[in-house]
Amino acid sequence: MKLFSGNSNRALAESIGRYLELPLGQAMVRRFADQEIFVEIQENVRGEDVFVIQSTSFPANDHLMELLIIIDAMRRASARRITAVLPYFGYARQDRKAGGRTPISAKLVSNLITEAGADRVMTLDLHAGQIQGFFDIPTDNLFAVPLLARDIKEHQDLENLMVVSPDVGGVVRARALAKRLDAPLAIVDKRRDRPGESEVMNIIGDVTGRNCILIDDIIDSGGTLCNAADALMKAGATSASAYITHGVLSGGAVARISASSLTELVITDSIQPTKAIEGAANIRIVTTANLLGEAIARTASEESVSSLFD
Repeated sequence: MKLFSGNSNRALAESIGRYLELPLGQAMVRRFADQEIFVEIQENVRGEDVFVIQSTSFPANDHLMELLIIIDAMRRASARRITAVLPYFGYARQDRKAGGRTPISAKLVSNLITEAGADRVMTLDLHAGQIQGFFDIPTDNLFAVPLLARDIKEHQDLENLMVVSPDVGGVVRARALAKRLDAPLAIVDKRRDRPGESEVMNIIGDVTGRNCILIDDIIDSGGTLCNAADALMKAGATSASAYITHGVLSGGAVARISASSLTELVITDSIQPTKAIEGAANIRIVTTANLLGEAIARTASEESVSSLFD
């Protein structure tokens, strides 16, 4: 097999390569003066099992086009099988019609990846599991919960621990983490008035004297998480920390997190962290390289991937 990477998260791709003891393949991804993307695969991939590692993170459209063009180049170079490895699938939040005359962009992007020539997709913590059904090719949705649970056991005070879902939609993910930690579960009930803004309405569960761990798949503006942390502290929680898979952290999110009630925010490197994120005192990054690397190795050798999460 061979590993290739676009420009979205080169550091993670190199870490995956080190885990697999496999160097990244030689590929040139550059732009013309008008920002048109050009790709050249600089080594033979005929008959190879190729894995293209690329998150569709900011700038999402540029990185998506890079992915599509790399896949097309691989297909035309006669690669035997092309697996698109998307640590972060950027259009996953647009998984349904949110109102009249609106798109389902996650389905559109799924079609684009399939039509470009991908034979398989591997991703991490999709915003909604049913997005796997948008693809007409095999799709592996990996889970970060085991990775996060291990980090919690190593770094957090497990006494009086309580797992908290920041909204009703994340209960399944929070319950999976609570089961691994043998901890009780609470839910923050919120009402969202406008995109990127939320108002906490109620906390379901007694958090008094508890060390609360908020768990979610994506943090963007950080408003929901900060409001949830404030509500937990007002309700009598001893501390509030958060574990989030995808740290989008757009706009003033890093400053908002730094000034919030959160003791610590832990994110993965599914999206390449900015200098602001790396410099924040209460934000810590855990790597997904070993998880993705092992899943890639098992896919290449036709072994079970689901057994990683047993």
